Amino acid sequence: MSKMSDSSTKTENAAAVLKVFAVFETLAEEKSASLSDIAQKAMTSKTTAHRLLNTLVDLGYAEQDPDTERYALTLKLFSLAAQSLSDRSELLRVADRVMGKLSRATGESVNLGVLDDREQKVTYVHKYDSYYSLSMQSTLGLRNPLHSTSLGKALLAWRDEEEVTERLAAMQLTQVAPRTITDAADLRHQLAQIRAQGFSEEIEESEAGVRCMATPVLDHMGKSVAAISIAFPLFRFDEARRPEYIALLRDAGQEASAALGFQGKIAEATQ
Repeated sequence: MSKMSDSSTKTENAAAVLKVFAVFETLAEEKSASLSDIAQKAMTSKTTAHRLLNTLVDLGYAEQDPDTERYALTLKLFSLAAQSLSDRSELLRVADRVMGKLSRATGESVNLGVLDDREQKVTYVHKYDSYYSLSMQSTLGLRNPLHSTSLGKALLAWRDEEEVTERLAAMQLTQVAPRTITDAADLRHQLAQIRAQGFSEEIEESEAGVRCMATPVLDHMGKSVAAISIAFPLFRFDEARRPEYIALLRDAGQEASAALGFQGKIAEATQ
């Protein structure tokens, strides 16, 4: 095969993969959708979309309602994703326990985030929704910049200096909210404060009208493997209860970290 034909084949294969994932993402967003809607959102022809959907149905990843003819994902894809998290099963188990306590104590949204290995972002992998109708709702799988989130800063603060330097160099400190940190020196200074106090905080750095506080979850070496946050609408944050929130977070981080083999105090684990 010539280099030109080989390159053409690779391009075609990449295009096919992109179409498959476009169909997956459309079904995940829409819950159920018609063939024409899927083709439109996946930016492909009805013929191609129909062929891809038939294959997904045959493989058990999608199903078609015989009455409405609309397509939806099955639980097989969820099962596949769950298997990929198997190495984090212990983390999810211990985090869930303390997240439940935080949820019951505050009534606010509680999130678990992990570092993206390739990009300077935090990925949300578990959550407890707020009890309130007006609340901060996160989406599992959502990825936000490290520099603008309490989760991201808690994760960064308990990584070694070399990694922090590499990540800061790769970051685009884009302003995404009224008070986002956009200066690397300021972020470094804040990370040192976070390590000293044992928790992170952000007020309208990620989203206007939102305030978050987070604690790291450390492994047996004192390295952050996750972070847990409480997210408050700014209008509902009770400043008088801030010491209580801090104590709740510290206890949650300490308990989860101890369950993963960490010994000592989080605020003293400076990598």
